[in-house]
Amino acid sequence: MASKLSELLTVVSNGNIVVFPVSGRAGDIERCARELDDKHGNDAVDYWKIECRKLAAQLAAIGLSEADVRQQVMLFQDEVQAELVRRHQDREPAKTPAEKQG
Repeated sequence: MASKLSELLTVVSNGNIVVFPVSGRAGDIERCARELDDKHGNDAVDYWKIECRKLAAQLAAIGLSEADVRQQVMLFQDEVQAELVRRHQDREPAKTPAEKQG
C-alpha cells in the first residue's frame, strides 16, 4: 500500500501541485518534447537545462533527497526522449514489407 501511495503521490506546495513521480507528468513530457522538436542547437540545450533545473528545484522543494531528485530528473529525461522518438516515428511514412527488409 505504501508503495502504491508513493507512486501516486501528489504534493501541494506553495499553492502549486507537484506531481510525483515525474513519469506521471504526461503534459510536461509532451510539452517539453514539442518545444524541443522546434528548437535546435544552443536554443534546445538552453531550454532543456532550464526545464531540468526547474524540475529539480520543484522536487527538492518538496523534500526529495539529492539522489532522488537526480533519479527523477533522469527518468523525466528518458520519458521526454521517448516522446521525441514517438513524434518522429509518427511522421515517417509507412514502409512496405519489401522496404522493411532492406
